[in-house]
Amino acid sequence: MTVIVFWLAIIIVAYTFFGYGLILYLLVKLKKLFLPTEEAENPNFFPNVSLVVPCFNESDIIGSKVENSLSLDYPQQKLEIIFITDGSTDAFREVLAGYPQVKLLHEDRRAGKTAAENRSMEIIKTPIVIFTDANTLLNPEAIRNIVRHFQFENVGCVSGEKRVLMEAMEEASAAGEGMYWKYESFLKKLDSQLYSAVGAAGELVAFRSSLYEPLPEDTILDDFMQSLLIASKGYKIVYEPEAYAMETASDSIEEELKRKVRISAGGWQSMQRLLFKITPIKNPVLFFQYLSHRVLRWTITPFLLILIFFLNLLLWPQGWVYQFLMTAQVLFYLAAFLGYLLENKKIKVKVLFIPFYFCLMNYAVIAGLIRFLRGAQKSTWEKAKRRQS
Repeated sequence: MTVIVFWLAIIIVAYTFFGYGLILYLLVKLKKLFLPTEEAENPNFFPNVSLVVPCFNESDIIGSKVENSLSLDYPQQKLEIIFITDGSTDAFREVLAGYPQVKLLHEDRRAGKTAAENRSMEIIKTPIVIFTDANTLLNPEAIRNIVRHFQFENVGCVSGEKRVLMEAMEEASAAGEGMYWKYESFLKKLDSQLYSAVGAAGELVAFRSSLYEPLPEDTILDDFMQSLLIASKGYKIVYEPEAYAMETASDSIEEELKRKVRISAGGWQSMQRLLFKITPIKNPVLFFQYLSHRVLRWTITPFLLILIFFLNLLLWPQGWVYQFLMTAQVLFYLAAFLGYLLENKKIKVKVLFIPFYFCLMNYAVIAGLIRFLRGAQKSTWEKAKRRQS
């Protein structure tokens, strides 16, 4: 029985992190082979769009964000720019006063990003709304590349790409974050090509306004919840890598861990609330993608890694295969620990970034579960400490 559980756990872990990506790649290739036709796009499709920027005490950077927003390559008369600064106590008014093209929404109550987005939707009249973070800069063609997908009625949400800016000499937290998002972007692209992306990045995400659902104010991952609720109704989430939001990496491993734990707590909350929304009966393809890309990674996989380690100790006497696997695990975790030790010394050893960040992510899932069960994760956002570019 121990042997069966051990190998089953290994198969699930391998599938979660590598197998799903391989199967997804093959399925997309088969789809293109047998269903090669694509609908023609209208190059003159320029609907009215609202670009909403929720922020909290970010007066030091919102000037750059406004300049970036005003420079986007989209007809100005069709683009409404809204900054919503609920709860902010800094000099945001003085900064935004210099930009009469920008609409400001503010109330003193600080209820979090979800509450702010819900409130912004009460005044939005455009058919498409795009949310983006204040600490990101968009590429000039971002709006055009996002909006073009909405000419197809089955598209309800479009997710842009998050890109992490890295310098030549980076710590493990920054390099690990960058490599993680590159792999995530690869999976999102394949998900979108097969059927639908499984969630959207809050750094840059667009919704069909008519499909937006006001979310409970305690929602932690508003972008993920909103996009999956839309997908659960039969609409597709398109991933558009040529619309991207650029931001610097987390300032330190502590900041990155804090962010990961928050995301993990939000993942547990989201899975609970989506339990009966995405099912194999209602939408089998979306369920397969959701289970493979999100649920396994956010639930049992970190615990299976621990189980594999201890079962391997028990199986050590049963031959060289188990001894080899045990040795490989020990070396991997030693490399992760060494990566942790070198992280704050700014010593660049790229081979250690992957095991270190991998362990960080899986630890965050367990810590996120504890925080979710305790109800200790707040939905109000804090200004993240990012590296200075």
